[in-house]
Amino acid sequence: MDRISLLQAVVILTSTNIGVGSLILPRSAVEKMGTPDAWIAVILGGLLVILASLIITNLNRRFPGQTFYQYSHEIVGKWLGSLLSLSLVTYLIVFAAFELRIVGQVTQFYLLDGTPIEFIIMTMMWVGVYLVIDGINPLARVCVILFPITLVIFLLIMCLSIKVLEVDHLRPVLGLGILPVIKGIPSTFLSYSGFEFMLIWLAFMKQPQKAGKAASLGTLISMILYVITTVVVIGGLSVNETKKLLWPTVEVIRQYELMGLVFERFETFLLAVWIMQIFTTFAICYYLASLGLAQLFRKKLNSCSFFLLPIIYIVAMYPENINDILKLGDMIGYTAFFFGGALPIILLCITLLRRKRYGNASP
Repeated sequence: MDRISLLQAVVILTSTNIGVGSLILPRSAVEKMGTPDAWIAVILGGLLVILASLIITNLNRRFPGQTFYQYSHEIVGKWLGSLLSLSLVTYLIVFAAFELRIVGQVTQFYLLDGTPIEFIIMTMMWVGVYLVIDGINPLARVCVILFPITLVIFLLIMCLSIKVLEVDHLRPVLGLGILPVIKGIPSTFLSYSGFEFMLIWLAFMKQPQKAGKAASLGTLISMILYVITTVVVIGGLSVNETKKLLWPTVEVIRQYELMGLVFERFETFLLAVWIMQIFTTFAICYYLASLGLAQLFRKKLNSCSFFLLPIIYIVAMYPENINDILKLGDMIGYTAFFFGGALPIILLCITLLRRKRYGNASP
C-alpha cells in the first residue's frame, strides 16, 4: 500500500481546504452575517473542524491501515456499510465536479475569455486521470511542490493589500453581538470542506499515531489563510461592496492597479496558483472516489477512474448558471459536516459501545 509522510498529510489537508473557498468565503460569510465580523466566524468554524478532525483520527486509529470503505462494514454491517460508502463516493463525485466547474468559470471569466468552458473542464479532467492512476503518492508529491509556491505568492499579495486596506471597514467588532457570528459559521463549511477526506487517506500515513497532529496543523494553516483573506477582502472593499461581488478575493487584488504598481493584472499571479490548488482538490476527490469503487467492488483503480470520468463531466456541466453552482456549493458544505462531523461521532460511539479494540490503538 502507498504511504505518505506527516508533512505530506498536512499539505494534502491544507491543499484540499484552500481551493474554491478562498475565492467566495468573504462574500458568503458577509451575506449571512451582514457585519464585518466574518473573520470571527472563520475562526470558530476552523475550531469546529479541528474538533471534528480529532474525532475522525480517533475513529481511524482503531482500524489501522483501513479506509472508511473497509472499516464501515465492520462497524455497521456489510449492507449499511456499503450504502454509507456509496454515499461518500457520490459526494466525492459531486465535489470533484463542483471544483471543475468553478475552475472553469473563473478561468473563462478572468484568463481565457471566449474559450468554451467544456474545453477547460475536459483538459483538467484528462490531466487528473494521468495523476490519479498511479495512486496517492504522486498526488502527495504534487501537493508538496505546489503548496509552498501558493503560500509565497499568497503572502506577497496579502502584504501588498495593506495599501488598500481600511481598518474602519472592519469596525465595529461585534457591533451587533455574537448572534450574527454564530449565524455565519455555516457559511464557512464549504471553505473547510475536505477535512472529511481524512476518513480515507489517514489509512495511508506512515505514522498513523501522528494523524491528530496532521489534522490539527492542516486545519490551523487553512484557518490562518482564510482569516487573512477575509480581513483583507472586507478591509479593502467594505461589507456592502463584498456582498455585491461574485469573486471578491480577486476583485480586491485588482485594486492594486490604482496604486501605480509596476505589474498590471496582478490578480493573474494569484489565479494561476489558485487554479492549481483547485485542481489538486479535484484530483484528490477523483482519486478517493475511484478508490472507493475499487475497494467496494474489488476492481482495479484504473478501471474505476476511467468509469467515473464521464460521470464527473456530466455532473460538472449540469448546473445551468452561477446561482445553481453556488447552491451546489452550499449543499456540499453541509454534506461535508455530515460525513466529517455527525457520522464519525455515531460510528465512534457504536465502536466504543461494542468495545472493539484494534492493534495497539488506545481508546
